[in-house]
Amino acid sequence: MVRVLRTVFPVLALVAMSAGCSSSDGKSEQQLAEQRGSYCTQLGAWQKARNAAGTDSDSDAESDAESDTSESSDYDEVGAVAEDAFLAMQPLLDETVGGGRTLGEATVAALKNGDSEAEGRLGEYCGDAGYETLMR
Repeated sequence: MVRVLRTVFPVLALVAMSAGCSSSDGKSEQQLAEQRGSYCTQLGAWQKARNAAGTDSDSDAESDAESDTSESSDYDEVGAVAEDAFLAMQPLLDETVGGGRTLGEATVAALKNGDSEAEGRLGEYCGDAGYETLMR
């Protein structure tokens, strides 16, 4: 978990720096649809990587040393995929996802803090945008 956080924190700094940017100023509906599709694709990839890391690290067949190495690479992969999701979220940062949260806030809560309610809101956001099949 610490390894994931070390990977995610630099990305969170990017989120904080661009927090003042508006998500839809001057964008066409096609641009927004493409950005939403990219974000939902990356979010789905993060969910898949996270779920795979959770199941792979439970394997009894590996020795402790191999398990530690495997767990480390799994968490590094999850962190890299989380970074991609954060980057894809940037143009959509201020879009609302319900519950008084923006897409940026819900993404940070879900990916960094494991907030299942925020992750559910992101799933609804992607579903409403027409990308529900990308979610896990």
